[in-house]
Amino acid sequence: MALDPALLWAFLTALIAGVTRGFSGFGGALIFVPLVSAAYGPRVAAPSLLVIDTLLTLPFLIPALRACLWRQVAPLAVGAVVAVPAGVWVLAHMDPMVLRWALALLGLGLLALLVSGWRHTGRHNLPTTLAVGAVAGFCGGAAQMSGPAVVAYWLGSGQPSALVRANLFGFFALVTLASGTAYAVGGLFTAEVGRLTLLLGPAYAIGLYAGARAFRGASDRHYRIAAYWVIAAAAVLSLPLFDGLIGR
Repeated sequence: MALDPALLWAFLTALIAGVTRGFSGFGGALIFVPLVSAAYGPRVAAPSLLVIDTLLTLPFLIPALRACLWRQVAPLAVGAVVAVPAGVWVLAHMDPMVLRWALALLGLGLLALLVSGWRHTGRHNLPTTLAVGAVAGFCGGAAQMSGPAVVAYWLGSGQPSALVRANLFGFFALVTLASGTAYAVGGLFTAEVGRLTLLLGPAYAIGLYAGARAFRGASDRHYRIAAYWVIAAAAVLSLPLFDGLIGR
């Protein structure tokens, strides 16, 4: 039986995405959704990641919930939950190719912002925090990519990497509840999503634990450099220009 290049591409992507998520607390979606979308489309990739990531990050969640600062997480989560349905509507109705280009450009834009040395020097007032949360929720509903806006917000304010990572786990836990509900209502949990979840889950799990172990010895500087490379690689490889790599 010939090896399915699309499935092999998705399997390797899930492994790398898991390493990234386990190490940084974010980035799994930045890699998984755009690259798996190249093979199966965003309407399959995004719900598949939601199921895989929700189930496999549970062991990491309890310690993170104890370490995160809820006064920082809660306002962002409120803004995100309100905006999630709009993102889900875009996922269900936008042309997949247009959505993929939008995801790639989003990643490149955030990378440019972070690498430029930008820092959020203003106060984290409630309107600003809710707005950032809304952007994150919209992107999360559309492609499970709620992390970039929040990461830029927290890293831009000089937060230590350990706190950013813990906050991200807490934030994602709340936003996932909203996204999962919206996906279910929208009928996005299909048989194809279930099949891909079963096939890619083991690779993502291996990556998660490898990434978590690597984080224990990482400095803040290493964390930032890794985050930059994650965003750059995902944005470039997710461009539809590279579809030929997987025979699509």
